[in-house]
Amino acid sequence: MSTKQLTKTAAARQNQGNPTTLIGALKNGGPVVWLSCLIMGLGNLAAGQIIKGLLFLAIEAGIIYFLVMPYGGLYWISMLPSLGDRPMQEIWNDDKGVYEYIQGDQSQLILLYGIASLCVIAALLIAWRASVRSGYMALSVKKSGKRVPSFLEDIKSLFDENVHKLLMTPPFACLLVFTILPLLYMISMAFTNFSKEGDHLVLFDWVGLQNFALLFNSSSTVGKQFWSVLGWTIIWAIFATFLNFIFGTIMALIINRKTIRLKGLWRGCLSMTIAVPQFVSLMVIRSMMQPDGIINKMLLNAGLISQRLPFLTDATWARVLVIVVNLWVGIPYTIMQVTGILQNIPAEQYEAARIDGANVFQTFFNITLPYMLFVLTPYLITSFTGNINNFNVIYLFTRGEPVAVGNTAGATDLLVTWLYKLSVDQQKYNIGAVIGIFTFVVLAVVSLVTYRSTGSYKDEEGFK
Repeated sequence: MSTKQLTKTAAARQNQGNPTTLIGALKNGGPVVWLSCLIMGLGNLAAGQIIKGLLFLAIEAGIIYFLVMPYGGLYWISMLPSLGDRPMQEIWNDDKGVYEYIQGDQSQLILLYGIASLCVIAALLIAWRASVRSGYMALSVKKSGKRVPSFLEDIKSLFDENVHKLLMTPPFACLLVFTILPLLYMISMAFTNFSKEGDHLVLFDWVGLQNFALLFNSSSTVGKQFWSVLGWTIIWAIFATFLNFIFGTIMALIINRKTIRLKGLWRGCLSMTIAVPQFVSLMVIRSMMQPDGIINKMLLNAGLISQRLPFLTDATWARVLVIVVNLWVGIPYTIMQVTGILQNIPAEQYEAARIDGANVFQTFFNITLPYMLFVLTPYLITSFTGNINNFNVIYLFTRGEPVAVGNTAGATDLLVTWLYKLSVDQQKYNIGAVIGIFTFVVLAVVSLVTYRSTGSYKDEEGFK
């Protein structure tokens, strides 16, 4: 047996014998604990914790009523395999002399309510587990002759030794409602034909991996667009992240030099782009770069060009321009980050380097840069992730134009802007969901693997 298997076996045995776990409670508990698996809160009621027991019982009763009521959770779950099959019916009413419409099934609601009902069942399982463990521990305290904590004492413990439960419950609930539920809904949508094609906006069906095969097939129209947009997205993210870091670091180093006066003024001027709303700056720059914009007019009047430059009409020009404009928007953030780090590097290290005869470049590459990368690597990872999903700069500045990749994606479209166009403009929600899943999985894996390989993760004690 391998070491990993031995470890798992030992952990399983420990959990079986640990009375604070669910398995331990079921193994060591008596008939009352076993019955509490069917009637939540029974163990607490038997131990004298009336309010706590009634709360568990109310949760069970409320969720069961939600599941079994007409058009309740079980109804929506039962509709998930088919996603509905009754279209809207048009019936002529002879008495009224008009057509009447009978509402049919709506696959979108069935999918949403079905997934939400499954989440409610998951919440019931969590509450059931907590009920069994709580009842067992209360009965154990009573059996030992000690006083069982009252409901008021349990409330007070939430502000003391159990404060983590109080602080973590609201964020976890919001995470479930606003993140996990929409994520599950999007993932499920990727396995359907939910789109305007074939009139599948009201009733749609499960299609398995058909959408994934269509997107990743380079010979299909959507596949060709996907690989082109993916390639540009990666190029954009690399340039947008590291050029901002390089130029922002250079500016921060220059301003931080002892010979530079009015440091606060220069940092304030460069930080003006942070204070101005981003969409305002991007819209103004977009108007300036139009064929009849002020930049082309100034260059023509000065005799520097003989014809208007295709800033936003040529694919190469537009791609280079969005990278340059992103520098204008992003460099001030890097300056702020780097400035704070530079001011916290121990001066003794620089003094020792001067004594050893190190020049400016040796000092930078052996002291400043390693220290910066140790602190800024998580920031660079999040910046790279943010640039892949940088909707504002691309959509507000170029709209993804010029259209040069298929009929739905432009030359400057990123995966996130293309996803928006497919979902909102083209109403191809199934393909958009596949792109969303692909982006999420790739970014999550790359971010976690990269971060776990950095010194910031391996050496949490500090930089040496």
